[in-house]
Amino acid sequence: MKSKIKDIALAPSGHDKINWVKNFMPVMNAIEKEYSVTKPFAGKRMVMTMHLEAKTAYLALVLQAAGAEVIATASNPLSTQDDVCAALVEGGVTVFAHHGCTMEEYDAYIDMALDCQPDIIMDDGGDLIYRLHNERRELLPKIIGGSEETTTGVIRDRALEAAGKLEFPMLAANDAYCKYLFDNRYGTGQSTWEGIMRATNLVIAGKTVVIAGYGWCGKGGAMRAKGLGANVIITEVDPIKAIEAVFDGFRVMPMDEAVKVGDIFLTLTGDKDILRKWHYESMKDGAVMANSGHFDLEINIPELEEVSESRTQVKPGIEEFKFANGKKLYLLGEGRLVNLACGDGHPAEIMDLSWGVQFFSALHIVENHDKLENKVYVLPEEVNAKIARIKLAAMGIEIDELTPEQYAYLHQC
Repeated sequence: MKSKIKDIALAPSGHDKINWVKNFMPVMNAIEKEYSVTKPFAGKRMVMTMHLEAKTAYLALVLQAAGAEVIATASNPLSTQDDVCAALVEGGVTVFAHHGCTMEEYDAYIDMALDCQPDIIMDDGGDLIYRLHNERRELLPKIIGGSEETTTGVIRDRALEAAGKLEFPMLAANDAYCKYLFDNRYGTGQSTWEGIMRATNLVIAGKTVVIAGYGWCGKGGAMRAKGLGANVIITEVDPIKAIEAVFDGFRVMPMDEAVKVGDIFLTLTGDKDILRKWHYESMKDGAVMANSGHFDLEINIPELEEVSESRTQVKPGIEEFKFANGKKLYLLGEGRLVNLACGDGHPAEIMDLSWGVQFFSALHIVENHDKLENKVYVLPEEVNAKIARIKLAAMGIEIDELTPEQYAYLHQC
């Protein structure tokens, strides 16, 4: 099927972006060098729904070099970079995406990708898994497995498994140590604040930042906000995570209280309706809202429109909601992932680890699909260790090894 992108003439700058990130992705470089020779994915068709920017493009090209036929579509209309899509098409990858597409176009692109009849899927947030299990069930018999990049998507996959409705094995790439310990914490932490600062050009130091959710992404967001000099408040529903936030030195309170004092609000829960109309009514004039959870549902935008009298884009990436009393609230990136809607996403060095996990998740499926049940699996620990060793070697870092006596002592019965 022919690609659907904005303009193939944009490809040169896309190639430049991809070539730049390759310099800082030694794990993926090592993978490409080894598996472009053995081609373990020969004869396999992969559909990936991911944020289509330079790092993702390199993953797609490495999968292709390893023998796969790769079809890519976007997991977020605002994170798509049209020049990168054009470069991918020139490189032989089929792409269905363009920046700023409507939700109707977004859904149509996913269906176009699935029309290619994949053997393996790479999902980001559960869009593919949902469509396959609800609207495209005729494609299920051909699929041998897939992987999921996000916390939100893994929750969806596990819900399907628990209900006995999961139709093929899924690897929870998000739950691999080399993914969530780095991507969710350091990647989200840095790229989120880069997006906020790039969009607003405001100082963070001295402001009160309210962070909803203290999972690994929330931990990263809070750590970076503290490092930038903010006074950080955490809101949580999980009592254990709330205690952890307290012990990490943060104030913890309900959102109903936090909205009265916050200057910047950042949602990182993966759930919906974290900020509601009564919250907006209590916020201070000039408060800024951003989301780094997966979907644009954490900040309830219809209710924000309901309680305000106007909605105006005041600069790229920032919308102003003006109230009858003159108060103004600001929403970044349409409530979508602010690190991609207003920035370039996670650093290349971080995605190097995440994409290593995704590559080996797909390889695990190809090599073991006949033994896997229709369940959600986590990448074997030895594969995580392999990825980490490649990364350490590239960084020029050596570590100790257990002596045979030490190993025997730890594993004695």
